[in-house]
Amino acid sequence: MTPEGSGSCGPSKTHEQTAGQNTNASRVLCSSRVLVARLQERKMKGGLLLLVLLWEAKSQPASRPNIVLLMADDLGVGDPGCYGNKTLRTPNIDRLAGGGVKFTQHLAASPLCTPSRAAFMTGRYPIRLGMASHTRLGVYIFMASSGGLPTSEVTFSRLLKDQGYSTALIGKWHLGINCDNTTDFCHHPLRHGFDYFYGIPMTNLRDCKPGEGTVFTTAYRLLVFFPLQVLGLTVFTLAVLRFLRLIRVPLGIFIFLFLLMALILVLFLCFLHYYRPLNCFLMRNYEISQQPMSFDNLTQRLTLEATGFIRRNAEKPFLLFLSYLHVHTALFSSKDFANKSRHGPYGDTTEELDWSVGQVLNVLDELGLSNDTLVYFTSDQGAHVEEVTPKGEMHGGSNGIYKGGKANNWEGGIRIPGILRWPRVIQAGLEIDEPTSNMDIFPTVAKVAGASLPQDRVIDGRDLMPLIQGKTRHSDHEFLFHYCNAYLNAVRWHPRNSKSIWKAFYFTPNFNPESANGCFHTHVCFCFGSFITHHDPPLLFDISRDPRETNPLTPATEPRFHDILRIIQEAADNHTRSLLEVPNQLSPWNMFWKPWLQLCCPSALSSLSCQCDREKRGQILSK
Repeated sequence: MTPEGSGSCGPSKTHEQTAGQNTNASRVLCSSRVLVARLQERKMKGGLLLLVLLWEAKSQPASRPNIVLLMADDLGVGDPGCYGNKTLRTPNIDRLAGGGVKFTQHLAASPLCTPSRAAFMTGRYPIRLGMASHTRLGVYIFMASSGGLPTSEVTFSRLLKDQGYSTALIGKWHLGINCDNTTDFCHHPLRHGFDYFYGIPMTNLRDCKPGEGTVFTTAYRLLVFFPLQVLGLTVFTLAVLRFLRLIRVPLGIFIFLFLLMALILVLFLCFLHYYRPLNCFLMRNYEISQQPMSFDNLTQRLTLEATGFIRRNAEKPFLLFLSYLHVHTALFSSKDFANKSRHGPYGDTTEELDWSVGQVLNVLDELGLSNDTLVYFTSDQGAHVEEVTPKGEMHGGSNGIYKGGKANNWEGGIRIPGILRWPRVIQAGLEIDEPTSNMDIFPTVAKVAGASLPQDRVIDGRDLMPLIQGKTRHSDHEFLFHYCNAYLNAVRWHPRNSKSIWKAFYFTPNFNPESANGCFHTHVCFCFGSFITHHDPPLLFDISRDPRETNPLTPATEPRFHDILRIIQEAADNHTRSLLEVPNQLSPWNMFWKPWLQLCCPSALSSLSCQCDREKRGQILSK
C-alpha cells in the first residue's frame, strides 16, 4: 500500500468500487500534489544555485576591472613611507602598498618627463616614437610647439576605449597639442583615446608661479645678458675711440648698436611678461578653462575632477589616469597643508599629494568598487636633486640610498615607486625585487581589460600579472636599455636563473661641483659633449650587490668581466637593429615656439592678454 503523500498516482486496489469519477478525481488530486512537490523541490534547488552564484560573483573580481593610474611628477623613490621614509607622512600611499604589491626595482623608461610619459602611455622606448631629443633640451617647454606623441602610436587609453571603457586624463599631459594650426589638436589627449581631459597641456615650471624663479637662467645669461654686455662694451669702446679721434665711427653704427640692444631688451621683457599666460594654463577637453592657471586649491580641483569622473562612471568599466602636478616645481600647496610638514614646501606638497591619493581610494571604497579596480601608483622619474632655491632651500625630493636623480640614469634618476593593488587578485603586502618598468603597465592593463596588443610594432613592456601571481619568479626583462635623450647610456642585464643584475654605462654625466650628487651648474645633467665622460670599456656594476653604484667592477674584481660586457654589447646591438627611423618629435624645429600654434582664450584675443578664468565664473561645467 502506497503511503499518503508519497507522490503515487495509482488508485487504491482495496476499493474496487472506486472506478469512474472517483478514480479520475483521485488521479487529478494526486497529480496536483506531485506537481506542487516537484515545483517546491526545483525552487529550493534554484534558490541554492542562485546563492552559490551570488557568492561566487562576490568573491571573484570583475572580468574587466576598472583601472586607476596615479602618477606623481618628480617624486623620489625615497619619499613615500612604504619605501623607507620616516619623516614624510604618506599614509594613503602606504595603505595602497599594504593592500597590494610593491616593486622595489621599478624603473622609468627615461629620466625626463616627456619621454618617460610617452613610454608609459605606449609600452615602447621613447626612441621608437621619436620622443627622444638629440639636443640639450629633452622636454617641451613651449605650449606652441609642433612636436608631440604621434597619432600613429597606440596608447593604453585607445585600447581600453575600444573595449568599451570610459577614459579620462586629469592633470599633466606634456606630450604636445597641435601640429599645423590651433585647431588640429593632433597630439591632444582626446586624439589618443581619452574621452575627457582636464589639466595642463604642458608642464608645471617655476616660471608658472610668480616669485618662484625661472628655469631659463642659463638661457637668459647666454642670449640676453652676455650679448647686452658685449654690445654695451662695444658701444663704449667705439665712443672712446671716436672721442680720442683715433678712428672715425659713423653715427649710424651707434644707432644700429643701440637699436639692437633695445630689441634684445624688449624681447626679453616680452618673454618675461608673456611666458606665464602663454604656457601655463588649464584646459577642459579642447577649451581653455583658466589662463594663466591659478595654483589656489589646484590639487583639490584636480582631485574633485578625478573623483567626479569615478562617480559618473561607477556603473561601467572606466580608465582614470590622474597625472599629478606635484611634486614638480613650482611647489604649491593649499592652506590645509602649507607649513605642516617637516620638510618645508616640498614636504607640504608631498603630503598633499598623499591626501589626494587617499581621496581617490576613499571614493572607490564608498562606491563598492575597490575589489574590482586595479590601482597603480608611480612617479615619472626620480627626484630632481638640483632643485635648490637661491636661499639654499631644498625643493627636490629624496632618492633614498641611490645615486643621481632626474635627467640621468644612475639609479636615483630611474628607480621609481611602483605599487599595484587589485584585491582578491593581488596578494596584499607582496614585495617583488625583480627589474620591472613603467612600460609594463601598457601590456598589463591591456591584458586585464581583454584588449589585444598591436602586432605591427615592437612592444617593450611586459605583462606584470604572471610575476605578481607567482606563475613566474623571474622578470621577463632580461635586458633593459637606459637612454639619455636619444643616446644609449646604459644597459641592465638580469641573467635567467641568477640573482645578479649587471649594469653597464657607456658614459656618465659630469657632476658639478665634482663632489656633488648632481649637475648643479646646469640645473640638469646633459647627454653629450663636455657634459659627459665616455667609458671604454663600459663602467660595470652589479646592482644586486652594489645598489649605490659606488664600486665599478674590473677584470680583477669580477672574473667574468669581459664575458658580461660582450653579452651586454650583443644585446645592445640587437636592440639597436630593431629601431626604425621615425620623425624626430623633439627636434629644435618641433620644440621651438610658433606663434601660429599659440592657444589663447577667445575672449582675450583682441587685447592680446591671453587671460581668462572661466572656472571662476562657472562658464565651463564638468561633464
